[in-house]
Amino acid sequence: MPAQAVLLVASFLLAVLLCAKPLGKVLAIIIRDEPLPGCRVIEKSLFSLCGIRRQGMTSTHYLFAIGLFNLLGFVLLMGILVSQQWLPLNPQHLPGLPWDLAFNTAISFVTNTNWQAYAGETTVSYFSSLVGLTVQNFLSAATGMAILFALIRGFVWRNQTYLGSAWRDLLRITLFILLPLALLSAIFFMGQGVIQTLHRYVDYTSLEGIPQKLPLGPVASMESIKLLGTNGGGFFNANSAHPFENPTSLTNFVQMVLIFLIPAALCFAFGEVANNRPHANALLWAMGIIFVFAVIAVMVAEVKGNPHFALAGADSVMNWEGKESRFGILASSLYTVVTTAASCGAVVAMHDSLTALGGLVPLWLMQIGEVVFGGVGSGLYGMLINVMLAVFIAGLMIGRTPEFLGKKIGPTEMKMVALYILITPLLVLTGTAFALMTEAGRAGIMNPGPHGFTEVLYALSSAANNNGSAFAGLSANTPFWNLLLGIVMLLGRFLPFIPLLIIAGRMAQRSTQPSGAGTLPTYGGLFIGLLIGTVLLTGALTFIPSLALGPVAEHMQLIGSR
Repeated sequence: MPAQAVLLVASFLLAVLLCAKPLGKVLAIIIRDEPLPGCRVIEKSLFSLCGIRRQGMTSTHYLFAIGLFNLLGFVLLMGILVSQQWLPLNPQHLPGLPWDLAFNTAISFVTNTNWQAYAGETTVSYFSSLVGLTVQNFLSAATGMAILFALIRGFVWRNQTYLGSAWRDLLRITLFILLPLALLSAIFFMGQGVIQTLHRYVDYTSLEGIPQKLPLGPVASMESIKLLGTNGGGFFNANSAHPFENPTSLTNFVQMVLIFLIPAALCFAFGEVANNRPHANALLWAMGIIFVFAVIAVMVAEVKGNPHFALAGADSVMNWEGKESRFGILASSLYTVVTTAASCGAVVAMHDSLTALGGLVPLWLMQIGEVVFGGVGSGLYGMLINVMLAVFIAGLMIGRTPEFLGKKIGPTEMKMVALYILITPLLVLTGTAFALMTEAGRAGIMNPGPHGFTEVLYALSSAANNNGSAFAGLSANTPFWNLLLGIVMLLGRFLPFIPLLIIAGRMAQRSTQPSGAGTLPTYGGLFIGLLIGTVLLTGALTFIPSLALGPVAEHMQLIGSR
């Protein structure tokens, strides 16, 4: 078992890095705002057709463009969902969604969360899935990457008042990165057995003689971008545990690689643009070390199983409940860590069925801001905020003004860093407290004691960090929960953009200075340790009390019961 685990994790990380490095070079060209080789004429024609000028935007204009773009996407998607009964490609004649569920779903897909409080195959039409949800999977992923590009330019560009054009970034990311990769992935999935059809559901009679319907749909096209864009969600209620979404062990492995592909490639791209590859390698090392320890923790917890059974003298106590038996405990545990580390939300195992300590790890990975590779764009810009904090702490230790990539980090930038770090914990803890204080919130809890508390804490952590996975034991399809989680998803996605772009705008205006004797090198073992410590410390200070009330208390109950 240990040898199988080592081989699985090592082969997974090797595949991610081998695929991510060449992609990082392409992403670096877009970040520099240079023409892609062989695409100059196509880009020029598209920009002219869309009326997009090369002139850059200030941080304020960039924020306004991103906000307007996503607002229009939300309005259009909500309109599609509430009126799908009158729209084409609805062979099952599914009705429109209730306003509160449509509100929650539209915000969910616009914010790259893909929280689904419904069963997809019985709720959403083909048109809503293709034109509404799948399109937003592309655009929400492009939004996160565009914000990261603006932040990187702020660190790298000198004496500039502009951060590039949001419209150029969104168009180039969507057409030249996400669309080709999604097309290739969809073709691969179809070759492995993932369905892609607009045929109506198939009627059949079960072995018990009960008439039933076999759901079909355009699954492969949605599957590819939900993974590449770290969106999550799924066409079927069973998500990636459904054989029509994830038919083989190979597709399961490729799905995990796709989730980490762009986040890892963005680290390489950052090193290329900043001309500081050792720093990019340090970021990857920090992410990789935290990731490996998280995988080990979940695998050990699930292989050991329920401690109450072990105390009772059971021979085999491995926790098979809620696991995908086709892939086994190890692969299911790895997928669980990948999807919660990378802000994806796609699942092959029910997180609600994890052991107490096994469930603590994915919950904690979300609460530290999903900076361990993280979502496309959001993972790296979250880690860069932690880099700034780590550099600031090091500067305090030696009595020097902190510097990053040759630029001074001033008081205003550190205030924005603090604001960024506080936004998500405020949303998670306030939302959890509000849900537990109200009758409508408590009505959705289906399990008593610490486990029920964990379900609520997990739902708010998933929403605020735009992950989208759930603990499953929470009945969340009610007006209260749809509105609460929708608002938390909205604020958790767009409020952090404000301090990020303020930092980017201020840093872009500064010139670089040569490194001195007191400059902290942002590479090497010392910096990697400092960065990991910063990530762990900020997460510990904000969430350890709540974790003690949930999964830790549940684990102690299991140990104490004989």
